Amino acid sequence: MYLSHLSLTQYRSYAQADLALVPGPNVLVGSNGVGKTNVVEAVGYLATQASHRVPQDTPLVRFGASQAIVRGRIHRGERAVSLEVEINPGKSNRAAVNRGAPQRARDGLGLLRSVLFAPEDLALITGDPSLRRRFLDDLVVQLRPALGDARSDYDRVLRQRNALLKNAKLSGAWTEDHGHTLAVWDEHLSRAGARVLNGRLHVLQMLAGPLTESYTALAEGQKTAGFSYESTVPLAAGQHQEIPDEQTLQGAFLAELEAHRKPERDRGVTLVGPHRDDLALTLGPAPVKGFASHGETWSMALSLKLASYQVLVADDSDPDARPVLILDDVFAELDADRRSRLATLASGAEQLLVTAAVAGDIPEELDGPRIGVSLGESGSEIQP
Repeated sequence: MYLSHLSLTQYRSYAQADLALVPGPNVLVGSNGVGKTNVVEAVGYLATQASHRVPQDTPLVRFGASQAIVRGRIHRGERAVSLEVEINPGKSNRAAVNRGAPQRARDGLGLLRSVLFAPEDLALITGDPSLRRRFLDDLVVQLRPALGDARSDYDRVLRQRNALLKNAKLSGAWTEDHGHTLAVWDEHLSRAGARVLNGRLHVLQMLAGPLTESYTALAEGQKTAGFSYESTVPLAAGQHQEIPDEQTLQGAFLAELEAHRKPERDRGVTLVGPHRDDLALTLGPAPVKGFASHGETWSMALSLKLASYQVLVADDSDPDARPVLILDDVFAELDADRRSRLATLASGAEQLLVTAAVAGDIPEELDGPRIGVSLGESGSEIQP
């Protein structure tokens, strides 16, 4: 799978940009701050409809514009498809396939798969649990786009349930009506939450082997990379050889909601569910967070992304389905040995997009077209 053409309209620092790409390595070179990351972010957005840098769409639209558009020509073997995504902050985003009429944005998911690593991904190791939850959920959606609705449903019901608990707490009295309404939200929340949990557990089962292998290949150390899923629904916690089905997970979720009824009413917030879970990463017997060195942290973050790439490859045996791999400003942070090992691991991608401030940071193994990026009078500019 690869992109032959990318077009940006009113996206970030680009009023308009058109970029031709080829299979194999493509290297974007330019000083820091000129807009290289905006290009690869747009490729990632075309695949996942989410930015790796910001949680909302508003910053993606060029200042003063009301809409941004990302277009791409996607090739999978002999087949090619055009995908256009409209980014409309405050409104519904839309997607158009092969220049057809714009439809709901989610109809464009699954046409392009990509895996992006950027320095911001160090926060996967050092940052808040919400970042690790999002990593898992984004991978679930790439594997099974329909499960994106489960997460959206869960978030919507969670807001409603939290509003009920908060209002009841502020009123100072828990009524029979509160109880009936809460039972309805419990049913909806547990059903959507069971789908979210089931998707995460399947992804984690697929990630386990590739994570260990990627870390060993990248770091060449004595420590073994691993993880454990920490869940407020005990049935979902730990490391699973066999994954509970959605109905079983829903029952376990409902039981935990019932068990936490009093503290939730006292605090006015939902205390149980996938929105409070975490992925505990380990190197050997020790947790990565707080114990790993800077180099180990970089290697673990990279290994997570490389493992997710391998999961996507394994999910579709068609060699033409391999995702686009993106390495944003990575090589400047690595020593020569790690650069070479990463280049070897990345060279198997059908298409690789790399950004660098200095072309000399790119290993010789990743020789490919150099694309200049600079700032002009109207914003960022591409210089093929």
